[in-house]
Parts: sequence; structure tokens; C-alpha cells
Amino acid sequence: MPAVTSFLWALLNVLQALFLGLWTIMWGPVGIVVAAFGRTALALRIPQVTWSPALLKVAGATLEVHGADKVDWSKPCVIVVNHQSMLDIPALQVGLMPAHLRFITKMELMHVPLLGPYMRSVGMIGIDRGNTAEGIKRLKAQAERCHADNVAVVAFAEGTRSRTGQIKPFKKGAFMFALQAGIPIVPVSIEGARRVLPADGFRVRPGAIRIDVGAPIPTAGLTVGDRDALMREAHRAVVAMNLAAGGVGDGSVTIELGGRAINGGRQPVAG
Repeated sequence: MPAVTSFLWALLNVLQALFLGLWTIMWGPVGIVVAAFGRTALALRIPQVTWSPALLKVAGATLEVHGADKVDWSKPCVIVVNHQSMLDIPALQVGLMPAHLRFITKMELMHVPLLGPYMRSVGMIGIDRGNTAEGIKRLKAQAERCHADNVAVVAFAEGTRSRTGQIKPFKKGAFMFALQAGIPIVPVSIEGARRVLPADGFRVRPGAIRIDVGAPIPTAGLTVGDRDALMREAHRAVVAMNLAAGGVGDGSVTIELGGRAINGGRQPVAG
């Protein structure tokens, strides 16, 4: 019986992967064409109402969002969020729907057939993780465009997906971008996505994904010298929200929940 169950799960995952490919092939060109006609905002909205909801549904993922009303999504901001799974992207696109989301991503994705052309057409920001100086330069060049297009720029501030759910230190690029653009930082926690789709492999299982949105952190009047303090403040906020949502935080923070202490370092890490 366990062998049969494993086979059925593997078969379902193959079908889900095929759906992902076909669904992307279907909607990717639509976004590219819309963007080519100068309708960038609409091209950014298309995956939020078509591609992403379908992926979550096919994965059997339910979405719960807390705190989104703390943010004025009609104004630009930089969202710094922990990274657990490939499903983080569709979860954010659906959960933060009022905002038009533009992601900071690794440069390799900008060369993926169909996906890359769409990302370039709507102004996604590709960063070469092996060239920090060039990455900072590219972010600076995009800062003014952020104001012009009135978008929320999403940065997975750890730089890569966490295999354990433990939140790693944040990288400085997103914070430099926020300072250069003079826009607030919005800390966001994702919990549960890694149980639906782990960082390693394509083993999809139904489950709940929770998004928590923290209060915006203003950057007006701050300088590059304030960058590290901003990073610490945002990191603390994301860790605290993640722990409160049942995550493992960064493995070192202790918070009080309902009169009992919960230490991130002693939280069980689900596989």
C-alpha cells in the first residue's frame, strides 16, 4: 500500500508539473503582448488573476493573509520577505493583490525561455549574485522607475530559498534600493509554503500557506549609513511574524505567545 500511495503522489506531481508548463506557455505570451502595447500595469496584473491562483489551486494550497491592511498599496514600497518555496511567488501575487508586484530575481531566470521575456517586458529586476557591485548599480538604475510605475518591489532578502524554514540573514541589496528610491520597507513573513512544495525537488502536497504583513518601515530622510539598522529592524519583524505563525524564525529569537515562551532554536523543523 505505501508503494501504491507513493506512485499515485508521484503521478499527480508529474501532472501538476505538466500543468505548470502548459499554463505558463498559455499566459506568458499574453503578458508579453500586453506589455509591448505599453500596458505594463495590466501585464503585471495578469498573473495575479490567472496564472498564480490556478497554480495554488492545483497544488492544493490554501492561502491566509494577515496585516495587508497596514499598507497603502497605491504607493510604491519595497517588500522584504523570507523565501521557502517556488510557491512563494504565486502566494504573494494572490495574497497582496492590491499591489502591482515587481520582483528582484536572480539573473539566470531572465534567460529562461518565455519566462525571461515576460519578466524583462514588465521590468522585473535581474541581479547577478556573483557580482554585488553590478547588482547595486542595476538596483540604483531601477529606483526612479519604481516611482514612475508606482509598483511594490519584492525582494527575497535571504537571497535563496531556505531548506529548513529557518530565516537566514538578509542581504543588503533591497535596503539600498529602498534608500535610493526613498520608499518604505514592508516586512513580510511566509510560512507553510515549504510544506506544500519544498525547496528540493517537485514534491507537492496540499497545505496551508500563511502570509503576515508588518507595518511599513519609513526610509525618508535616511542615508546609506542607516542601511544596517534597517536590515536589522526588518529582519526582526519578519522573524517575529514567522514565529507567531508557527514557523522556526531564525533559530535564536524568543517571543511570548499567550504567556508561554517560544524559542526559534527549539522549534521542530518539519521536513
